[in-house]
Amino acid sequence: MNSIKRLSTALFALLMILAGSCSRNQAGKNDVEGRVEKLLAQMTLDEKIGQMSQLEVGMVGTEENLKKAVRDGRCGSLLNCWGVERVNELQRVAVKESRLGIPLIIGRDVIHGYRTIFPIPLGMAASWDPEIVKKAFRIAATEASSQGIKWAFAPMIDITWDPRWGRVAEGCGEDPYLASALAKAMVEGFQGDSLTDPTSIAACAKHYCGYGFPEGGRDYNTTYITEPVLRNVVLKPFKAAKDAGALSFMSAFNDLDGVPASGNEFTLKQILRKEWKFDGLVVSDWGSVPEMVVHGYATDAKDAASKAINAGVDIEMATTTYFDNIKSLLEEKKITQEEIDNSVRNILRVKFKLGLFDNPFVNPEAQKSILEPASLEHARKVARESIVLLKNVKNTLPLSTGISSVAVIGPLADSPRDQLGTWCFDGNAENSVTPLKALREVLGDKKVIFVAGLTYSRDKKTDQFSKAVAAAKKSDAVIFFGGEEWILTGEGQCRGEINLPGAQSELIAELVKTGKPVILVIMAGRPLAIGNEIDETGAVLYAWHGGTMAGPAIADLLFGKESPSGKLPITFVKGSGQIPFYYYRNNTGRPGTQQSWTPIDSIPVENPQTSLGYKSFQLDYGFTPLLPFGYGLSYTTFAYSDLSLSALSMKTDGSIVVKAKVANTGNMDGDEIVQLYIRDRVGSITRPIKELKGFKRIHIKKGESADVEFTLKGEDLAFFNGKITATEPGKFDVWVSTNSDEGLHGEFVIE
Repeated sequence: MNSIKRLSTALFALLMILAGSCSRNQAGKNDVEGRVEKLLAQMTLDEKIGQMSQLEVGMVGTEENLKKAVRDGRCGSLLNCWGVERVNELQRVAVKESRLGIPLIIGRDVIHGYRTIFPIPLGMAASWDPEIVKKAFRIAATEASSQGIKWAFAPMIDITWDPRWGRVAEGCGEDPYLASALAKAMVEGFQGDSLTDPTSIAACAKHYCGYGFPEGGRDYNTTYITEPVLRNVVLKPFKAAKDAGALSFMSAFNDLDGVPASGNEFTLKQILRKEWKFDGLVVSDWGSVPEMVVHGYATDAKDAASKAINAGVDIEMATTTYFDNIKSLLEEKKITQEEIDNSVRNILRVKFKLGLFDNPFVNPEAQKSILEPASLEHARKVARESIVLLKNVKNTLPLSTGISSVAVIGPLADSPRDQLGTWCFDGNAENSVTPLKALREVLGDKKVIFVAGLTYSRDKKTDQFSKAVAAAKKSDAVIFFGGEEWILTGEGQCRGEINLPGAQSELIAELVKTGKPVILVIMAGRPLAIGNEIDETGAVLYAWHGGTMAGPAIADLLFGKESPSGKLPITFVKGSGQIPFYYYRNNTGRPGTQQSWTPIDSIPVENPQTSLGYKSFQLDYGFTPLLPFGYGLSYTTFAYSDLSLSALSMKTDGSIVVKAKVANTGNMDGDEIVQLYIRDRVGSITRPIKELKGFKRIHIKKGESADVEFTLKGEDLAFFNGKITATEPGKFDVWVSTNSDEGLHGEFVIE
């Protein structure tokens, strides 16, 4: 009886603690809401319009004009304004000289680092490691906040199936499950454990939504997306960002099924506000409100402002349709005071949550966080985990540090700005450690023979080829650093053909003719069509644009300090004509097979029509990609075995545990990214041939093995079927595998 009393007492105490915690959380929320309402009641219409207007600092001319705009309540946020002294002075004007003392929120594009630059987000996605990504974004937030930046226009979490699109570099690839895990990590990294911490900055989930599906891979273009694809694919990482607490969303440039994103009530009001209960702020992308006139959706700037406000865009970025038209729109009853007040509530709520009213100023001492040695070391780790080994014939890699000489060739071997990648305003090239520098540090200057061969990635001149070939002949191995300059990816930088630009392929072919082992290292902002180059060379590392510490990270892998562990976050196609190609595509009624494919060069002249198979393939590309999603090799080998399921059936609200054994059967310790895929065989709408539903990065020493376990819940298998989101009964396949094309297979049933 006494033990029961003690247990009851302990349970009661625990409940009281939990109740107290909930009460404090509720009190904190109520306190914020109370402060918002109190301040809102004191604001004039002009001051409310100011909060809804974001100024880019160049819009007002002089610094005195900028201060006057702040003093007059003309703007509530600033874009592209940074630096301790400048931000503190503008905040002083805002809180000391404006009527109500409302602090500014300073926004900036902090996409993959501030001064310590990490790999482009597509590269980080190749790490399949949310924890190191979260830490990278924490470092970025710490550095950016030291300059007064409290709002990052990131993460960019648009799913895309088109590597021609320039902004493929800024996203997390093609898969909604992986992108969702990384979106959560990025938001948590930016915002930290406490929003009022001086190093916390507001995350902004962008570009909401459908921006990654432009026709032809051309930026800003029309997108047509069915509602099942929208909800089952496109919106998944945005929902993950919202659930992680993202304080803001950004409406995109594109139109979605004919309705521009900045005027889209279905996505902004119905889904974001009503279904997801989002209470943060929505900001337009740069100029996307008046661009609705160009789209043909609004008659003029005034009409565009009306449509954006009615859709729920709280802040207009860098244009003035709100400032110019809100008063007349209210008078004409085309917008309501309630809509204005709701937008201002959303803005003030974010400012209160960030603690800006209590501590708007920057501590100058915070600048010491920039380019800290520990941050650079983490950038090296992230870059290393992001690199994907695509080929390694006869153990071409790793190289021995005792090698006599190495020819280092190619336009990206010593290009410090290019390795930082796109959308990198605050990283400095002089802080980059290039591959050439890193290799010289490992081997010494005498062992490294450097001939660029091409001065930049698009260079078509061949006058340096002879010097490059001569260097190759004098060396024991050749390392060619190729790919794309940073300017070939990013916003507006779309390509029709995605092969290696310039004369790189021709130079690689000449180097191969020397008979020396040729190692290809690609530094690029998108997955390139490099099938011929992979075939010709002995080993291929895909290093993306790896950031400040790309060089040392590449050297670590070239010389076997660690084994490559990255996996592709996006399918590699054979050529642009194969786009779109993504692994979770639906099946056709006539899927292509090896037996049915007739390669174009094997078709006899005047061949009978009916002998070509009538299956889904392309005569020149076949039916498979160059490399599948999830693919990546290691210097060691892993063997999968002993797949087991805890049950062969479950209810829609139940769960099944999937287990497998992974053994390191090679001669080196290494990391393996174990992937879990499923297939819903029959649905009320056709279902993908495979879907990622779990992954784990595990470290296994040589000769050892690890047991890997995944729990599949019924809710994990739910999908939007055109009417509702539900888990449907039926038969399912499950795979535990090293990539999306293979693996151990099992089956289960949902009853």
